[in-house]
This record gives sequence, structure tokens and C-alpha cells, in this order.
Amino acid sequence: MTRADMPLIRPLARLMLALSTALACAGAAAQSDPAQYPAAATGFLDEELPKMAAAVAERDRDYFEAAMGRIVAFSEDWGFKSHASPALAGYRMCTDAVSDFVIVGLCRLMPNGSECEPGLAPRFEANRQQCRQAARR
Repeated sequence: MTRADMPLIRPLARLMLALSTALACAGAAAQSDPAQYPAAATGFLDEELPKMAAAVAERDRDYFEAAMGRIVAFSEDWGFKSHASPALAGYRMCTDAVSDFVIVGLCRLMPNGSECEPGLAPRFEANRQQCRQAARR
């Protein structure tokens, strides 16, 4: 990783941490049925991951900034700003997968980044699979 890469990865990592915390403490979902959240998170990731893979292959850093905007929009759609109820607390694996996917992608692009710990990608995949299983129930 070069010094030029650092201004990108650290702010994104901080934002991901903030989103993860907000998602974990999420209140009542704006959507009508919180049980639909795993399917929505799985759909979101299924749509984003091929785009991320292409961005990594093309070394397109702009994708990650745009992806952050889509994460924020997704979280707003599900009412993560409300702290009145823990309606989505049982789906932490989904919130972690949604919040971690951008960092995982950045680590594929810049593997020597300070946030690129060895367990991140496997943890992301495990959370993604658990979220997918919850969506099937």
C-alpha cells in the first residue's frame, strides 16, 4: 500500500465501524417486517459483490466511494437511525456482512492496508452465509 492509499482506506474503515455499530444497535426497521431484513441484506450483497469484484479487477477505487453511499441508503431504508427497538438485533450477521463488504474489497485492492486483518474475509463470508441461511427461513 502506498501513502496515497491511506486517505481512502482509513476514513472508509472508520465509517464502516460507525455503520456496524449503528446497525448492531438498530432500532425498528423502516420496512414493514424486520424478518425480511436478511433477504434484503442478501439481495444487496448479491448485487454489490459482482460490481466489487469488477472494481478490484479494474483497480477502480471510485467504486468504493459510491458503494459507501449505497450502504448508507440501504441502512436508511431499514431505519437504522432509530434506536427505539432492537427489531434487527437478531440479524447481526447480516449487518456485519453489509458493513464489512467494502473493507473486504478494499483489502483485495490494497492488501497491506492497516484494516486488512487476516480474519476479515473469512468472517465476512461466514456472516454472509449465515445471513443467507436466515433469509431462507
